[in-house]
Amino acid sequence: MFKKRESVTEIEEGSLLSPKFDNDGLIPVVTTCVNTKEILMLGYMNVEAFKKTIETKEAHYWSRSRKQVWHKGKTSGFIQKVKEIRIDDDQDSIWLSVDIGNGSSCHVGYRSCFYRSIPLGKIENAREIKMKYEEKEKKFDPEKVYKDQPNPTKI
Repeated sequence: MFKKRESVTEIEEGSLLSPKFDNDGLIPVVTTCVNTKEILMLGYMNVEAFKKTIETKEAHYWSRSRKQVWHKGKTSGFIQKVKEIRIDDDQDSIWLSVDIGNGSSCHVGYRSCFYRSIPLGKIENAREIKMKYEEKEKKFDPEKVYKDQPNPTKI
């Protein structure tokens, strides 16, 4: 599908797309909001999801738990409209810049999947580190939105 990876110089300095997928056929994707620049999520794509994302200008990811490509926002209504795709120097990770309007990217209902922060400093007991919620309000109720869907994650 994509150009074969042939040389470091070509991969790092060339102009042809030669993404490197891992042994499971996946490439990590960091997704940010085009307007606020906040990190919305970290996901993975396989070749099919990457191709669909490029062609449709809407984000598609590979669900590791469901083992299938999913069109982000198809169920919740918060489609990630791709404004820019970048690839890193080694071509082994992707950065999507997307527009979700006033919507959400997190299946838990928050705008960003990174809705909690971890306190910094000396660790007395790692089993009792209490996180802080940086987002106070959910954008949607996942119980209502996903009531007929399989659980999107596995523990």
